[in-house]
Amino acid sequence: MTRPPTAAQRRVIDAADPVTGRLRGTETQLEALVKRGLAFRHPRPPHDHFLTPAGHRTREEVPEAAPEPTARADGAAGAAGVFAARVGGEEGPGVPEAGPSRVREVHSAWQGLIELRRMTNPDGATDRPCGWERAHLVQAAALALEAAGHRPAGPETPRHPAAPDSAGYRVIATPQPEAVAVHEPGVDALRACAATLEKAGWQVGEYTEPRTRIRYLLASPRRA
Repeated sequence: MTRPPTAAQRRVIDAADPVTGRLRGTETQLEALVKRGLAFRHPRPPHDHFLTPAGHRTREEVPEAAPEPTARADGAAGAAGVFAARVGGEEGPGVPEAGPSRVREVHSAWQGLIELRRMTNPDGATDRPCGWERAHLVQAAALALEAAGHRPAGPETPRHPAAPDSAGYRVIATPQPEAVAVHEPGVDALRACAATLEKAGWQVGEYTEPRTRIRYLLASPRRA
């Protein structure tokens, strides 16, 4: 049975960039993680270290007696300020406020995701989603929308309102494999979301709910 990482190694893993898995630590700490298969050294300068899939799994494991996770599944940032894209409709004190600081955070996260595509897609392609995005569909689609300047819906906005375009988007999980639904009041705003997702490497279709007649998008990560 593989020994769990030491406390110092665990701190380095936990402090990794939540999107790219980029690591910060001493050479000794980083090399120890490489030997254990939890990290790899990028072959291109500046030769930074990143978590491997095993390292990501270790990071997501909750150690015994650990505190509550710092990132909420609904897209709001946790108490420790871990980045999460706005999926729309979040409530609570952890929801990040709009402003220059948030714009910088989102831009940095999007650039990190592009770099993650380059490193993990077999052909180094940056124009289509990578494995991390396929495993985090709602967050990945929401990040593409937020990074392109679309406004997420607030908690007071109903899920299916007959409201103006300014109401904001919502990204929602679906029972279909590798697919999310995107709701945005107003045809123009909805189609603008579709154009953004297509540019980000997603396959997008526009549909109508049979009972409510509400238009929505169904988006899946493109494979080729």
